[in-house]
Amino acid sequence: MQGVNQTIMHKMHNPEKSHSSVSKVECYVCGKGLEDGRCITAKTLPNGTVLFCDVHYSLQ
Repeated sequence: MQGVNQTIMHKMHNPEKSHSSVSKVECYVCGKGLEDGRCITAKTLPNGTVLFCDVHYSLQ
């Protein structure tokens, strides 16, 4: 098509150089998570990032 510019961007993933980890998503206070129907939100505190459910995040 004349007059149309297209750009394709692709992020390459190299599993040998990947340093990721997986953790269970659950509230720091009550231990409930997505499987319990809770919404989980991360909050950065001075000692690191903590996950809270919708009930306990509003209390922080």
